[in-house]
Amino acid sequence: MPRAIRNRLEAGCRGEIAENPIDDDPIFRRVQNLLVASNAQAAEAALRTAAERGFGTLLLSTYIQGEARVIGGVLAAIGREIAVYGRPLMRPACVIIGGETTVTIRGAGRGGRNQEVALGAVRELAGIGDVFVVGLATDGDDGPTDAAGAVANGDSLARGLRVGNVPEAFLMQNDAYHYFAQLDDLLLPGPSGTNVNDLYFLFVM
Repeated sequence: MPRAIRNRLEAGCRGEIAENPIDDDPIFRRVQNLLVASNAQAAEAALRTAAERGFGTLLLSTYIQGEARVIGGVLAAIGREIAVYGRPLMRPACVIIGGETTVTIRGAGRGGRNQEVALGAVRELAGIGDVFVVGLATDGDDGPTDAAGAVANGDSLARGLRVGNVPEAFLMQNDAYHYFAQLDDLLLPGPSGTNVNDLYFLFVM
């Protein structure tokens, strides 16, 4: 630990630095917090838009958490279920999930959780027609990249292999950005000016 941080913590333990204000501190008397947007509102707006465009819709959850690549595989499996059996929705279908996943850093690549969700779906989606998994950061900024996320579909594996890209190798390096950049499947809308976590879309056309 840096010496400056250690000194600060030790001074606090000795009572030489005042504690943070507690809830009823006078400093808070004129403070008001107003929640003006949420992930649930963003997901519901997306749901309405998809329905207006003729999709059967399902908002599955706005509390999704967990390893990004695993969530990608789950979304792809739901897409396969819809494509093969027409459940829980018939085509054309749009399943929406909100929340925020995590990425366990193992490599030195570039990417973000939404790009890794899409990359985690690539192998499971292989060969399935008209199924798309989309991961999207609502602020337009996914990890330390200029992408908001990425799109994976049934052709992503074959197109990647044609240029020598094996998705598992890119997952090992946490390098979803470069996998999808070579396929021109990054989402690059620019900053949105707000952040209400992430949205994940499963489209079955």
